[in-house]
Amino acid sequence: MAKKDPTDLTVEKKLETLYQLQTTLSQIDEKRALRGELPLEVQDLEDEIAGLATRIEKIEAEIAEFRAAITQKKGDIADAENIVARYKEQLNDARNNREYDMLSKEIVFQELEIELCNKKIKEALVKIEEREALLDQNKEVVEDRKQVLEEKRGELDAIMQETREEEDKLKEKAKALEEKIEDRLLTSFKRIRKNARNGLGVVYVQRDACGGCFNKIPPQRQLDIKMHKKIIVCEYCGRILIDPELAGYKPVTTEEKPKKRASSRRKKAEDAEG
Repeated sequence: MAKKDPTDLTVEKKLETLYQLQTTLSQIDEKRALRGELPLEVQDLEDEIAGLATRIEKIEAEIAEFRAAITQKKGDIADAENIVARYKEQLNDARNNREYDMLSKEIVFQELEIELCNKKIKEALVKIEEREALLDQNKEVVEDRKQVLEEKRGELDAIMQETREEEDKLKEKAKALEEKIEDRLLTSFKRIRKNARNGLGVVYVQRDACGGCFNKIPPQRQLDIKMHKKIIVCEYCGRILIDPELAGYKPVTTEEKPKKRASSRRKKAEDAEG
């Protein structure tokens, strides 16, 4: 059997199908709402852990640089000590005062270099100690966040497991309904639904007002909605409007209200006479 072209459907059938799709999508939204903020919390924790991992790598790289610098300075100290030892031996063989003074100055210079290297080593050791403390702190935070993440994932997985099967069925139903709606109308509906605060793109008239924004609808426009001759949207919020009966709801007629008030007045009069 050939698939019926969505454009061939009557306006009433289009509206009915749209409302069924709206109801199905709202049910999916309810299932997702059960998860609350858990998906966002899980994502935030994953991002935070990734950021902490990057920070830890940076701190470890800084520690490695300080340690390399210490190794280099120790090598410079060893070289300077060898030079000092050699120059001190040469002092004994100095041929004149000028050569003696030059060797003495070089020894002093090398000794100052040794002192400077030792100072740099001490500074590097302090930096390493600070970085290691910061590293331990960040590692503790990571372990804490990982534990929280594991708990949040467990909660999310439990909720997902409970709702996944039903949500998948609803998604299949929604997909089947979408295939019955012409592309232009479906695109408009999705745009309206996306911009709507409560995700409602199709609403029915409630007490002479739009079921989405609750602004009053003129009587003539209500009549047009009941006729099902064309797609009508709310002039205030842009939602697609349908009459309550098409949505499966029986509106309260205005005729019932005066009777109730008349009955109430009659009862009061009778009580007064009694």
